[in-house]
Order: sequence, then structure tokens, then C-alpha cells
Amino acid sequence: MAWRRMSQLTLRITIEESAEATDIKLEGRIAGLWADELRRTWLEIFPLPSARKLTINLCDATYADADGIQVLREIYSQHPARLITSTPLTQYLAEEVMREGANQVRQES
Repeated sequence: MAWRRMSQLTLRITIEESAEATDIKLEGRIAGLWADELRRTWLEIFPLPSARKLTINLCDATYADADGIQVLREIYSQHPARLITSTPLTQYLAEEVMREGANQVRQES
């Protein structure tokens, strides 16, 4: 039970890379120190502009605070990204991230 509560307070970042694309899957809370970890991870995998396609899967994101939304906006503004959502919450999060841009959002069914 304690493990379950602890897992609800964390962020899992899964990255799949190929020569053509990078897929980032975010599971859990994009908030506080976890937003900082996402920023650090982003800077590690994309230190320079790249032609690779970027997909950010938000389907399993459960929460994002202002810092988390800001990090996602930074990523989104630096690199064309496709945001994948699955719930009204993740759709809202994607809309908040895209407020400054016009890239593609796709809702999973």
C-alpha cells in the first residue's frame, strides 16, 4: 500500500530513440522536482536542434503543476512535437502546453 502511494507521487520517463524519432512517455506527476528531472532529461537527449521527430505520450500523466507545464512548453517550443493524450485531463494538459504553438495533438481511443 505504501509503495502504491509513493508511485502516485513520482514521474516515470521512458525514452525510445531511433535515428528518425524520439518517443517520450510520461507516467505520473509532472510536478516539482520531477519537472526539473524532465528538463534535465530533455537537455541530455536533445542538447542541440535535431531533425528527429518527437512524440510526447501524456496518456498516463496524472497531474502537472505550473513548473511541469512550463517544462513541457519549453520542450514543445524548442522542437516540433506530437502530443498524445487519452483522457480529458491529458487533453487539457496538451492544450495548455500548446497554447503558444500549433503542432499536432492526437487523442488515443
